[in-house]
Amino acid sequence: MLQYDQSPLYLLYISTIAGLATTAGCLLVLLMGNPPERLLASLLAGAGGVMLAVVLIDLIPLALSYKQASQFLSGFLLGVIFMAGADRILKKGPPGIPGNRRGRLKRIGILIASGIALHDIPEGMAIAVGQESGSHLGMLIAIGIALHNLPEGMATATPLLMAGIRKDKILALTLGIAFFTPLGAILGKLALGAVHSSLCFFVSLAAGAMTFLVLAELWPISREKHPHWALLGGVLGFVFFIIISLYLPH
Repeated sequence: MLQYDQSPLYLLYISTIAGLATTAGCLLVLLMGNPPERLLASLLAGAGGVMLAVVLIDLIPLALSYKQASQFLSGFLLGVIFMAGADRILKKGPPGIPGNRRGRLKRIGILIASGIALHDIPEGMAIAVGQESGSHLGMLIAIGIALHNLPEGMATATPLLMAGIRKDKILALTLGIAFFTPLGAILGKLALGAVHSSLCFFVSLAAGAMTFLVLAELWPISREKHPHWALLGGVLGFVFFIIISLYLPH
C-alpha cells in the first residue's frame, strides 16, 4: 500500500528515488559491457520512442490543461531554440568535440543529459503539487517519473558509451542529473503558488527541448547503420510508455 505523507522530508525522499531512476537506467547500459552496435541503436531509438511518448502523452496534454496558449507556445518554441542553440554551441564550441561519428554521439549524449535535467525540474515540481493535493498523487507521480527516467538514463548512457567515454564519467553525469528532480520538488514546495501559475511554460519548455532531441538528433543517428533495428526500438519504446500510461495513474 502506498504511504502518504506531506512532510518535506518525504517529498525529498520520493523525488530523489524518482531522480535516481536515471542513474539506474545508466547502470543497466553500463553493465551490459560492449553489446553489439545494433542493440545500442535499438536502445537509442527505443529511448527516443519513450521520450516522444512522454512529450505527446504526458507533457503536452499537461501543458494544454492549463489553457494558457501564450505560455504553451512560447515555452515550446523556447525549448526548441534552447536545444538547437546548445546543439550549435556543442558543434563548434570550446570543448572541441569533433564532427565525426564519435563526436556526434558524445554531443548527443550531452544534449540528452541537458534535456533530461531541464524537464526533471518541472517534474519535481509536479511531485510537490501532487503531494499538496492531500492524496497519494505525489507518490503516483513519482512512480510515473521514475518509470520514464529509467530509459532516459539509458538514452544518456548509450550514445556516450558508443562514443567511447569512460564508464565512471557517464555514471557521474547521470548521478548529477538525478538530483534535478528533488531540486524541482524543493522549489515547488517553497514557492508552490507562484510556480504553479507558470508551470505550463516550464512543461512546454521541456516538451520543446525533448522534441528537438528526438527528431533532430536521437532518431537520425540511431538509424545511420541499423535503420530496421532503430525502427523496432523506437516503436517498442513508444508502445512501452503507452502501456505504462494506461495502467499507472498520473
